[in-house]
Amino acid sequence: MNILLVDDDVIDRATVRRALRHNKDVTQLIEVCSAEEGLQAASSGDFDVLLIDYLMPQIDGIEMVIELRSRPNLGETAIIMMSTSDDDELALACLQAGAQDFITKKEITASKLKRAMVQAKKRFELEKKLYDSFCQVRELAEKDSLTGLSNRYHFEEALKISIDNNKRTSHTLALLLLDLDHFKNVNDTYGHDVGDKLLKHVVAIVAKCLRGNELFARLGGDEFSILISNLEKAHDATLVARRIIDSLEEPIEIDNHLLQCGVSVGISLYPQNASSAEELTKYADIAMYRAKKLGRNQLCYFEEEMQLQFSRNYQIDIELKEAVKHKDFELHYQPVINSKTNNITGVEALIRWPTCSITTFPDEFILIAEQSNVIHSLGVWVLETAVKQLADWQQTYNPAFTMAVNISAVQLGDELLVSTVSDLLERYKIPADSLILELTETALLLSDERNNKNIVELGSLGCRLALDDFGTGFSSLSHLINYPISIVKLDKSLLPNSEDDLRHLSIVEGVSAMVNSIGLDIIAEGVETQYQLNLCHKFKVNEIQGYFFDKARPAADIESHWLIKTLINIDKHS
Repeated sequence: MNILLVDDDVIDRATVRRALRHNKDVTQLIEVCSAEEGLQAASSGDFDVLLIDYLMPQIDGIEMVIELRSRPNLGETAIIMMSTSDDDELALACLQAGAQDFITKKEITASKLKRAMVQAKKRFELEKKLYDSFCQVRELAEKDSLTGLSNRYHFEEALKISIDNNKRTSHTLALLLLDLDHFKNVNDTYGHDVGDKLLKHVVAIVAKCLRGNELFARLGGDEFSILISNLEKAHDATLVARRIIDSLEEPIEIDNHLLQCGVSVGISLYPQNASSAEELTKYADIAMYRAKKLGRNQLCYFEEEMQLQFSRNYQIDIELKEAVKHKDFELHYQPVINSKTNNITGVEALIRWPTCSITTFPDEFILIAEQSNVIHSLGVWVLETAVKQLADWQQTYNPAFTMAVNISAVQLGDELLVSTVSDLLERYKIPADSLILELTETALLLSDERNNKNIVELGSLGCRLALDDFGTGFSSLSHLINYPISIVKLDKSLLPNSEDDLRHLSIVEGVSAMVNSIGLDIIAEGVETQYQLNLCHKFKVNEIQGYFFDKARPAADIESHWLIKTLINIDKHS
């Protein structure tokens, strides 16, 4: 036997060594002086018996036993506790913690210690068999035998525990109930064997749609449940449900049969919809029933307001994908005006979607485009359309004319973004510094290694980078230091409406002075009054956008209202 002796007393360790000296069954004896060293040795060594002193500094013997017994397979080692005390309650506490025997140090002799080790080892073997049997029974009680997922009983118990725990943290929980569409037809047509194989395939597909920390269970038949904890926003549950629905749209081949398996998903939220596990389950079931009534292969929220919002977003998403295919968008352009000459120096490209039946607000459909990743193809269209228009205007009117294009946070992470911009600059032969790429402060806050790399490489191409909406919640001077920003765009919310608005007045003055001092250009957005224009002149704001000069217009209107007039004025003065 390999023995580990854990005792901080040198004399007591010597007593144990003498008792084991002539024991032929002992092949190795390792000695350590503390529970910490004992835990480390037990992790790295293969021991048959641990001899542990009860009274040790910092971590005592009982704490060490509890730690060992919490490990997989109970630590795989028999334990004998030793103490100078012969107190019965102490002996009982040691056994309850997980030791197999207790011996007082004054009783230690060669024969008694040998007998104690043999008996402890045998007791541990019996306890291990009982523990393994318990684990098997528990797995049978908690696991679905076909799919290996948690079963209904385990899921319901886990849901109750999650809700109880969540009452302290106030996070959102989402319960998703999934029911396979027309699964009964598969069993009736091809038999239960094919149906069982289909269920296993579905489980594997759905599992790939999850992050890994959700509780995924089979409630019975073709009904499944997913519990998502610690949601930051309810929309995250929508993303999971949509991934599952989309992933099951492709036919699944089972035994040379091509099977179509859609899924209806009902979603309820804690604490928004319910305060107990029973209510949460009932409401998710109602939502799933509604999803089936809507035509199956759908998701539905229990809460009517959320369902209306989801339905609206879903319809926008469907139209958006078709619109991207057919390029049913327009770019309007808002003039950027030189604050000294009042002449147009460039424009900002702003997307419009005139054919959408639901919304005309870019902020709404751009957010949905980001969530469905349509933003990448949409962003390419915007860039190409804007650059092509810029090339035409530079050739016809002004070689120094500029074009600003907004780059979303999601688009910034596209690995093809830099090559796309580079190809467009080359194809349309425009100077890189005439293309201004506008980044939001939120995008910089969420930046990762890919985003940072793209920002640096876009700057290296020669494009000018503008920090858009400066001053709207996440302003940080570090952005101006850490990124190759050359333009700061003051958000319209910063501009005061009168001399009485002292706070905004001071902010604009301070920001303008700071930006000018570090050599960056400033563009003020949302200038609507003569007072605000005068203020921009006073604080040396380089360029101006806003309704005081003009709104965003189609390209033809920009030419007739601005470019032709500017060209005529230039000819007059030349």
